Amino acid sequence: MKKNFEVKTVDEKFYEEKIRNFLPGRIIDVHTHIWLKGRGCNSAVRDGVVTWPSRVAEENSAEDLMDSYKLLFPGKEVIPLLFNSPIVSKNLDILNRYVIQSAEKYKLPSLMLCRPDWTAEKFSERLEEGNFLGVKPYLNFAPADIPGDKVCIFDFMPRHQLEALNRTGKILLLHIPRPGRLKDKVNLAQMLEIERRYPEIKLIIAHVGRAYCPEDIGDAFSVLKDTKMFFDISANTNEKVFLQLIEAVGPGRILFGSDMPITRMRMRRICENGIYINFVPSGMYGDVSGDKNMREVSGAEAEELSFFLYEEIYAFLTAAGKTGLGKNEIERVFYSNAAELLKSAGFTEVI
Repeated sequence: MKKNFEVKTVDEKFYEEKIRNFLPGRIIDVHTHIWLKGRGCNSAVRDGVVTWPSRVAEENSAEDLMDSYKLLFPGKEVIPLLFNSPIVSKNLDILNRYVIQSAEKYKLPSLMLCRPDWTAEKFSERLEEGNFLGVKPYLNFAPADIPGDKVCIFDFMPRHQLEALNRTGKILLLHIPRPGRLKDKVNLAQMLEIERRYPEIKLIIAHVGRAYCPEDIGDAFSVLKDTKMFFDISANTNEKVFLQLIEAVGPGRILFGSDMPITRMRMRRICENGIYINFVPSGMYGDVSGDKNMREVSGAEAEELSFFLYEEIYAFLTAAGKTGLGKNEIERVFYSNAAELLKSAGFTEVI
């Protein structure tokens, strides 16, 4: 585990005063990455993919993940949905095999990374052989000749694979592409098409559709409010976005996700002119001077920074309070919604 990950007094105080008593005793985290350095991974990413998350951890084994939960959530039991890291991976068979082994070891649910050039047969065989509950495609695997700002959902999650996934009734955890994020008209049209044409797929939109600032929303929630798709809140800290999400879809279609280990980062996020900026302690994550999404702080301001994950949870809990969600609704977001979804996708372990 990365040396700069330690729980300090500022973190203990944040957790005890703002988080612990509001969360249920059991939590399901639907968005977690595990991988081993040098095991089928490399640093290649396509244009349009941010690189700052890779500064948090060079690897994140299943053991690291479970140990992190013990440190971050004392007094709670956390059950992760496992998948590998698509940002740093090329050899998906090796990466998926590690997830299979880890899921079997800890009796945990898992998702499969998939490439768009796989045939429907290859896709289905790997899904079944790995006992995966669904898939986590990623824009990093879209054809290289498509510019990053032009990638569409169907470029990395093609229709022949969607048809195969629809026959299984399993999960699609979707990180949507394009600079417009959630408000992008192409994204919205294709999200709606997936729900309409492949109704058995259990569709989860990651990171609230990458709407990290209110400017990323547009009219998306008006378009999506009457759908059945779920939204995970991973790596998002924007209270205003969460307020609109809760008001649009209610607590029954929201899932807690962390995006671990990225959210072990010590930071605080703001929005400036529609762009999110992570404030981080000076020097902790290398030279970030050329990254528009990163800004260093020092002194007392840096000392007060806690974990990205705590910032995410606190922002959601604040929005939940303002929209009148009570203990039962919070429990649904952090546990029951995911428990029901995983069981419906075929997870047989007791959760």
